[in-house]
Amino acid sequence: MRVVLATVVFLLAASVAAHGAPSVVEAVRASSEAGSARVVIDLSAPATYKLFALDNPRRVVLDLADTVLTGTAQLPRAQGPVLAVRSGVQPGGTLRLVIETTLDDEPRATLVAPSGKEGHRIIIDLASADTPRTVAAKHAPRSGARDVVIAIDAGHGGKDPGAIGHGGTQEKRVVLEIARELADRIGREPGMRAVLIRDGDYYIAHRERIRRARAAKADMFLSIHADALRDRDVAGASVYVLSERGATDEAARWLAERENAADLRGGVSLSDKDDMLATVLLDLSQSANISASMQAAERVLDSFDKVVPVRKPRVQQAGFLVLKSPDIPSMLIETAYITNAADERRLRSDAQRGKLAGAIVAGVQSYFTRNPPEGTRFAELRRLASSD
Repeated sequence: MRVVLATVVFLLAASVAAHGAPSVVEAVRASSEAGSARVVIDLSAPATYKLFALDNPRRVVLDLADTVLTGTAQLPRAQGPVLAVRSGVQPGGTLRLVIETTLDDEPRATLVAPSGKEGHRIIIDLASADTPRTVAAKHAPRSGARDVVIAIDAGHGGKDPGAIGHGGTQEKRVVLEIARELADRIGREPGMRAVLIRDGDYYIAHRERIRRARAAKADMFLSIHADALRDRDVAGASVYVLSERGATDEAARWLAERENAADLRGGVSLSDKDDMLATVLLDLSQSANISASMQAAERVLDSFDKVVPVRKPRVQQAGFLVLKSPDIPSMLIETAYITNAADERRLRSDAQRGKLAGAIVAGVQSYFTRNPPEGTRFAELRRLASSD
């Protein structure tokens, strides 16, 4: 059977192991749930590695340069979508770990520095292409309070490259990198959890993006883009929320299809209401949602102003389809103008993408600190602060 390489081969930068003794894989652990799995490799020291996928059958391969597997390390048994984990030695002292899996989305690997009792680790996340990927918070709430859920949508993808810069940079690729960085940073914040709507190079229809955010019970929806204009001198970031006209158009659609529409957040159903009451309830929900979206977007824009050029100093409003959830605060973030040479260079820089992601996290965190959803860690902390 001919081996088909995955569409993309992932070359993931990692810290280079010190010269001398090789890094040692001390343990390999696996866990899984519906539609996703995680494999953790415990290391004695950082290692240079390469991750890629093979099809027919589906395998995820991790090559670790100058690394050995300790004789006491046991490879995980089959569980859920992880069918088997094998090891072998490649020429030059490279250790190869092969994960047989039923999950077909692009794999991701993250090198994690020591923390507490945990040492160096490489974490491989696997998912189905039909399942939004969750980035779990490393700091769980201290009580039963839930995390706020942030749905992060990297625009375009697959057959739709989005805008293309003068240097050949594709919007779909740079916004995916920003989305991943943003998800990782959110996952490190107490009381926050990220869900990636798209975590690979494939296309998702706009309404399907909204559906996935609703399925994840998202408290906020962030759509990440990179703007384009014929005028290559235009540069800077901007933030959009839904316009009143866009809300009106969507309201008409929801009312026309409310027998099949999802309930509004809070368990309010439109399907059993007469036309007048359903219209009032939806209008109230949309008005409150646009107001919340505007407040959150203003926080993000304020954060941008401190770290990156801003094109439009006020939050803009438009009828973008991806913003039309009537009850999830949503914003579309144009991180830069990919058609501007300086902005394109910024988008291609890991450091600059990190600054963009950091500014977005700061803005979102500021919004939820001031407007905490009931039952979340943010609400709990606010109550504790007010009782002091």
